[in-house]
Amino acid sequence: MNSLKSHRFAVYVAVVFLVVVLVQLAGSLVFYQIIDRQTLQDDHARRVAELLVVGQRMHGLAPDQVTANMTTRYLAVDLSPQPAVEASSRDPMLTGIAEDIIAWEPSLEGRPLHLATIQSGDNMRDLEGSLQLEDGTWLNFVSRDISSMWPVAWRAMVLTILITATFLTIGLGILHIVAKPLRRLTDAAESVGQGRKVHVAESGPRDLRELAHAMNAMQERIDRILRDQTASYSAIGHDLRTPLSRLKTISGMIEDAELVEIMDQSVSEMVRLLDSMENYLDAQLLQSDPEKVDLGKLLRDITGRYGDAVTLNAPEIVVVNTFREPLAKAIHALLKNALQFAGTAQCIYQLDHGGHVIGIVDRGPGVDKEHFQALLEPFFRVDQARQRSTDGFGLGIPTAHLLLTRFNGSLSFSRTDGGGLTVRILVPAAK
Repeated sequence: MNSLKSHRFAVYVAVVFLVVVLVQLAGSLVFYQIIDRQTLQDDHARRVAELLVVGQRMHGLAPDQVTANMTTRYLAVDLSPQPAVEASSRDPMLTGIAEDIIAWEPSLEGRPLHLATIQSGDNMRDLEGSLQLEDGTWLNFVSRDISSMWPVAWRAMVLTILITATFLTIGLGILHIVAKPLRRLTDAAESVGQGRKVHVAESGPRDLRELAHAMNAMQERIDRILRDQTASYSAIGHDLRTPLSRLKTISGMIEDAELVEIMDQSVSEMVRLLDSMENYLDAQLLQSDPEKVDLGKLLRDITGRYGDAVTLNAPEIVVVNTFREPLAKAIHALLKNALQFAGTAQCIYQLDHGGHVIGIVDRGPGVDKEHFQALLEPFFRVDQARQRSTDGFGLGIPTAHLLLTRFNGSLSFSRTDGGGLTVRILVPAAK
């Protein structure tokens, strides 16, 4: 998902670039087609003009040889007392050709000249015409294939397509290189938002280098604040444990059993709160490297510590590349939470859409759907009155969530059929 987000901007830019190139290519093709039609019209007009002038001269010198000498693979000529084309078409193209013929050979101006087009094959049309000579005879001609595209235009269009494809490839390559530092910044911003610390390479254009440097400096400040915060709470916790130990010792000297019980419970609750706080703060700074982990063995080791209270449903061997310590701590925290409210729990492994999922299922009182998001907040308790009828400080699930999100994993919740809560762990996948 993060990879998809990091590439989205580059894809958008590439699409815009591609659209611009395609519009340019389409415009070039239309331009060449217009040029081709005009070139084709000019060529036929020149060819016919030369034919008519030469035909007139040959008719005056050797009328019986006009047809044989003037007919070629491109032109068919014959003499007839009647015109092959009775009247000129009003087609703008034919009108333009007639004007071009007169422009090429002004001596033909005023002579009856009829032009038309005839179908000669699949998608092919010939130019047919009749010119009246001085003695009243009609010189009929056919200039073959007036509709096919001109070879020069074909070569120009092919060359344009090749050049466009080349520059498109080069442009996309340059875009990929230029956008690489921006993609790194996007990935880094996503990681920082999830509580991970990453070093951003300070490369690329000046603005991106400065932005990467600012992000690295920001991460150092955040990391220093978190470490100072953790150190402060650890020191406070350590100092608190000393008087709590004294109270525990003093309680043994009190004769009132009920008072001793109240004092011992209060001291134990304070110690558990300090332990929970320490675990939550440590989760903010925990560092771990990816490694090959056998999830089957890991789950057996974890659930084995809880005896019959936790049942496991997982394959013998499932090897994944993940972060062992954060995953193990998150599973422990969730199992303790489930046992605290339900007394028993199930740990179930699943392979879901290519991702490894671990489900923690309990049959406790459950949580309403509207509280699912709030479960991720530290110190949240479903009991809004903050009654202490149940143990817990609201740090187990937030600690697991913090550990997983920092290493590219996630948590989700659903209600267990028959009552209870199901927590789904998406096992962090190392890139």
